[in-house]
Amino acid sequence: MPTDASHELAQVNIARLKFPLDSPELKDFVDALDPVNAVADAADGFVWRLQSESGNATDVPVLDDAWLIVNMSVWRDANALTAFMYQGQHRELLARRREWFERVEEAVTALWWVPAGHRPTVAEAEQRLLHLRTNGPTPHAFNLRTSFPPGAAQE
Repeated sequence: MPTDASHELAQVNIARLKFPLDSPELKDFVDALDPVNAVADAADGFVWRLQSESGNATDVPVLDDAWLIVNMSVWRDANALTAFMYQGQHRELLARRREWFERVEEAVTALWWVPAGHRPTVAEAEQRLLHLRTNGPTPHAFNLRTSFPPGAAQE
């Protein structure tokens, strides 16, 4: 997908925990958060990520469900996002996600274009994810398999 300097790609993904974050079962996941976030922060095309005082977003509420955790970030484009997602330690963690997270049938990841410089809110991300679940991929909210170019949706 071509890069458009007036837009950046926002992404949200949620995961339903199998165990409490402070449990021994999630120790490997929790221990990997800071190193993986540091790699993301330094990745080519990375723009921004949601984080609380903790340095990550595991304590940020999402969809009124205490067992859900949220990850939200903004990237230059889909190529930058996928380059980060599918290499290094992040790829290793993806391979282990079923150890830590419940399988959820509906969409857990949504992408959408934002004006360059815009930092999405959790409420905005929730709305985009719910839109994707209801309508399937559209220019308003889509996934990596079915994406749309910047500017295809009215902001």
